[in-house]
Amino acid sequence: MRPQSIPINATIVMVGTPALHRTLQMADEDFQRYFRVTAEFDTIMDRTNKNLMKYAAFVAARCESDGLRPFHKTAVARIIDHSSRLVDHQEKLTTRFMDVADLITEANYWAGVDGGDVVYDKHVKKAVDHKRYRSALTEDRLQEFIEDGTIHIDTDSDAVGRINGLAVMSFGNYMFGKPSRITARVSLGRGQLVKVERESRLSGRIHDKGFTILTGYLNAKYGQDKQLSLNASIGFEQSYSEIDGDNASSTELYALLSALSGLPIKQAFAVIGSVNQNGQVQAIGGGTAKIEGYFDLCATRGLTGEQSVMLPYNNVKNLVLKDEVRQAVTSGKFHIYGVHTIDESIEILTGIPAGEVDSDGIYPQGSVHWLVEKRLKYMADAAKAFGKDDKPEDEKANEVGEKDQVDDRPEPELP
Repeated sequence: MRPQSIPINATIVMVGTPALHRTLQMADEDFQRYFRVTAEFDTIMDRTNKNLMKYAAFVAARCESDGLRPFHKTAVARIIDHSSRLVDHQEKLTTRFMDVADLITEANYWAGVDGGDVVYDKHVKKAVDHKRYRSALTEDRLQEFIEDGTIHIDTDSDAVGRINGLAVMSFGNYMFGKPSRITARVSLGRGQLVKVERESRLSGRIHDKGFTILTGYLNAKYGQDKQLSLNASIGFEQSYSEIDGDNASSTELYALLSALSGLPIKQAFAVIGSVNQNGQVQAIGGGTAKIEGYFDLCATRGLTGEQSVMLPYNNVKNLVLKDEVRQAVTSGKFHIYGVHTIDESIEILTGIPAGEVDSDGIYPQGSVHWLVEKRLKYMADAAKAFGKDDKPEDEKANEVGEKDQVDDRPEPELP
């Protein structure tokens, strides 16, 4: 039996995630008929003057509705900067106002602790710092392991085939940057590039893709007139969990170029960025957290003015760094380089020109690419000589005899 319908005049608005919307569209044939109008709400908005005023109005409305202390303009500015930090973009603001509202409430609390009647920027900063402190136990433990030498990260010397990479670790709504040592070793072989993580099944598909692109760059750059007769092994040291993403592909390539050329890399640098087959450095995510993670390590050891982070130039607009990092950069105690290409980057890391090929296809003597070409040519010649010397003596004699032998057999009779 079907119940008799009841007349009703109503508008139903359903709010949910994009994934839920797609699921209902596929699972319920009547969903599209009843819910014909779809509106998507973005989690970010442009940082325009108009939206800045709306943010200030939101802060004021929140203070009035909850009976909080008034916010000074410096506190509102600090909240707006933190909003850009939440979306990792200097020209955007978050629309997740629940997070902003929580920050307003906690900043009001710290103003009360100080006995003030107005909330200033220092109270907002204290609220942000304490929120970080409550969630940063794992990050602090990793920093301790690095400091006591359990995890090997060098920030001072120079080394061949070794470089510092930066990854992001995430725990719920808190993420932080973690330095990692990446090494490369090369030997005579048959053009095989081995990724330790892939061989041990500790790499994701995107990470494998990045490594394959790295291989394509190497073959296109140096394998046009000769076979690459090398065997290279690249891996993350002291890494025991799965690694995914392609944001270390440029870092792995720098380590490999260093191992092939014999040029040491400045260990004061930490590098992030993916690479394409044309040698262009591409944007990645989590740049702010990665830089701050490396900065915290360097600050603990003492800033020397040499420690630096290199990232894709297209990621510069995504950096919303904390005060300590900005002050160190301004004073010249810490550096951030935005780069476009592998050639530009390897020059900074080694202090040696990368080298441009001339009309004869030859790189300038002493350049990075010239040294790599020289090593690869030596490997190719060594592999060719080894292949000849490895044959049995009777086969070598047969090869010589076949070259000089004259066929004196009688011509066959035609039928």
